[in-house]
This record gives sequence, C-alpha cells and structure tokens, in this order.
Amino acid sequence: MKQHQAIHTVEHRYHCDVCNRTFEQIRYLKIHQRVHTGERPYCCDVCKKTFIDKSSLKKHLSVHNGERPYNCGMCNKSFRDTRGLKLHQFVHTGERPYRCDTCNATFKYVQNLKEHQRAHTGERPYCCDVCKKTFINKSYLKSHLRVHTGERPYCCDMCNKTFSSTRNLNAHKSVHTGERPYPCDVCNKAFNNTANLNVHKRLHTGKRPYRCDTCNATFKQVQHLKGHQLVHNGERPFPCDVCNKTFKRMYHLRVHQRVHDGERPYRCGV
Repeated sequence: MKQHQAIHTVEHRYHCDVCNRTFEQIRYLKIHQRVHTGERPYCCDVCKKTFIDKSSLKKHLSVHNGERPYNCGMCNKSFRDTRGLKLHQFVHTGERPYRCDTCNATFKYVQNLKEHQRAHTGERPYCCDVCKKTFINKSYLKSHLRVHTGERPYCCDMCNKTFSSTRNLNAHKSVHTGERPYPCDVCNKAFNNTANLNVHKRLHTGKRPYRCDTCNATFKQVQHLKGHQLVHNGERPFPCDVCNKTFKRMYHLRVHQRVHDGERPYRCGV
C-alpha cells in the first residue's frame, strides 16, 4: 500500500537516461533499465528462458507447472494471472471502451488501441535483430523471434500441438471447444477472437482503411496490403528449403512444399 501511495504523494524522482521515463523508486528504475541493456538475470530452470525481473519469471513458470489459480466466477475458466482473468471477463461484459478514430475498431485497454493505431500510421518501433523485420508491439516481436529459435513453448492440453504464442494457442483451442464468443451485431456471425470480428465488420461498413502508397488500392486488412505491395517491389521473401524456389507469401510456400513431402490434405467427398 505504501508503495502504491507514492504514485499519489511522491514525485517521480528517478529518471531513465535513455528514454526519460520516470519512477518513484530506484529499484523500479533499475529493473526498467534492463530493457535497454538487455540484462535478463532470472532464468527458468526448465526451458532456460530468461527474464528481466523475478515476477516475470514466476508468471512464466505457470506455463510448465500448469498452475492456473485465478478463476472466473461466471464460467469457472481459470487463468495463470489476474491480467488474463480481467481480459477474459470482458467476454461476459462486452465492454470495449477505447475506439479507433480511423476504422472504429474497439479495444478493452488504451494500450491495445495505441498499438492498433500504428497499423494506420505505419509506425513499427520494434525491430528483429536477425532479419530486421519490424513490428507494432513488443509481444509480436517476441513471438516472431521464435521463428528463428524454433521455440514453441505453448502447448494445447487437448492435442499437444505447440505454438509460438498464447494468441495462436487460444485461437487454436476453438477448434476443440467450438467456442466463438464474439458475435457480429449485424448478422450474428460469431468469431473466436475480436481481430477476426473487426475484419468481418468491414463487410458491412465497406471500410478499407489500408491504402497502397504506389497505386492507391485499398484493403480491409493490413496483411492484404503487405501482400499486395510485393507486386510493386518484386520481393519474394519466402524460400523453399528443398529447391530454393521463392514465394511472395507464406501460404504459397506452404502449398508448394506439398510437392516435396507428398501431402494431399483435400479429399473428394464422392
């Protein structure tokens, strides 16, 4: 409580020399500075992943031990931390108070809105040191880095399939549960996440907020814009490991790879 009261009563006296962020206690400043120095002194004994503070390590350990101590009082779903529980509760309340002025997408938290707005402004402040790909937020960068490391720490408890991010894991789980808690208020079609719902709503509104700077073509989704821009720059960033043929989109690469592995996933029903 005393630490919290400092927010209201004590001036933030400790300044970060790199980004000028301020803190009311020097220990918080020291932890924050690890973001800039890259220091991660806390290591997971199971997977050797490292963290900048002890609380982040403690939260991560629940991935391995399966502990989910926070229960929703409405549906008994459980979570590893209070943040996950609070996010889930919006499924029941439907509250999304933060709205994007460009495309009217709504969000539960102001930070999520700020990150979303970067899709319109083009700001991508987080850069991969390996391939220089940039991202709108830190979590997307962390998930992307696992493409290079091969790490897939999130496991489905129903089929044991693994994923590089909790976002992908949660989207996958709807395959088993059939849960689609986000309905469209126009046609009642339901979706397993809000991102897909917001994209769907553009079918009704006709909004195409993403514009190509070269030919002014517009798109409903930012990934469609990115795919289109490859037409202009000729980039083919996805190579086949077997024959080195390159492709503009990951989907086209995956389809091509079936030539080598013999996979034929589509069966005639007749």
